[in-house]
Order: sequence, then structure tokens, then C-alpha cells
Amino acid sequence: MSSLPLLNQPIHHLLKNHHPIKTSRKPPLNGPPTLHPTTRRKTLNILTSITLVLTIQKQDTANALDFRMTVPDQTLEEAEAGIQTHVQNLLKVKDLLMEESYKEAQKNLRKSSSLLKQDIYTIIQAKPGKERPLLRKLYSDLFNSVTGLDYAARDKDKTRVWECYHSIVLALNDILSRI
Repeated sequence: MSSLPLLNQPIHHLLKNHHPIKTSRKPPLNGPPTLHPTTRRKTLNILTSITLVLTIQKQDTANALDFRMTVPDQTLEEAEAGIQTHVQNLLKVKDLLMEESYKEAQKNLRKSSSLLKQDIYTIIQAKPGKERPLLRKLYSDLFNSVTGLDYAARDKDKTRVWECYHSIVLALNDILSRI
């Protein structure tokens, strides 16, 4: 993490570089100057914020879109083996959309699309360089439609939901035929 080196430095260096240190009126004879209560409070707020950010980054968010591109150690064989399952799970969202169970559809959509996204990206990266631009364009179209479906389901816009779903089906057929 880029903020970890900051935590290893003495706090006086952080404050000296960014804000002047306010010291009490009578500094102690030995040791570093004591910090003014306002400065101590600001320092505590900064450290709390950094800790909170680091904690949030480590949590697994089940109900949010996952923006990681690849699983760190995912092989091409693993991606190819999982892609059909993830495609089928993505297309199963249709049943929930027909029942107008939009919240559940969004959850399933997010889960299956993030796994599919990782698989497709891994496969694209294994392709020769001249094939990648077209595949990336198709990849982008597919997941823009997924995002559109997510928003349409949130807004309960039936017309837009079905437009996006059909765009997803077409984009999946196109990209799967090329990879």
C-alpha cells in the first residue's frame, strides 16, 4: 500500500511537511516538543482515516461491482474452464427479471459478471496482440451493457432492463465466438 510508508515515519515529519507544529507555550526541557491539543486531534483523525481506508480495502464487498481485472494467479485453463458456468449464471438473471425481482437480479448480475469479467480478461490477455483491440472493444460493450442493466434494474425501468439484457446476449455471442 502506498500509505504504509507514511505510517512508519515519526508523526512529527508528517506534520512538519504539511502543517506547522503548534507547540505548547512552555516546551519541556528534554525530548520532542509536545503537540498542541488541536494538532493531536488532527493527527488522530488522519491516522483513523488511514486505518479506515485500509480496513475497507481488505473487506470483500458482495453487493458491489468488482473492478479487479484478473484473479492474481488465474491461469488461462482456469479461465476457460469457468467461463461457460459464469456465462450461464449471467444469463439466468433473465428468470429474476421476468419475476421483476430486481434486487436479487442485481445481486446475481454483479456476482456472475465480476467472475465472467475476470475470465474473459484473462483469455484476452493470452491472445496475440493484433487480436486484442477488437476483443477489448467487445469486452467493453458487454460490460457496459451489464452496468446499464444494473442501473435499469435499480430504477425498475422494464423497457431499459430488456434492452440491456438483449444487448448482453448479443455481446456474449459475439465475444464468445471470437475467443
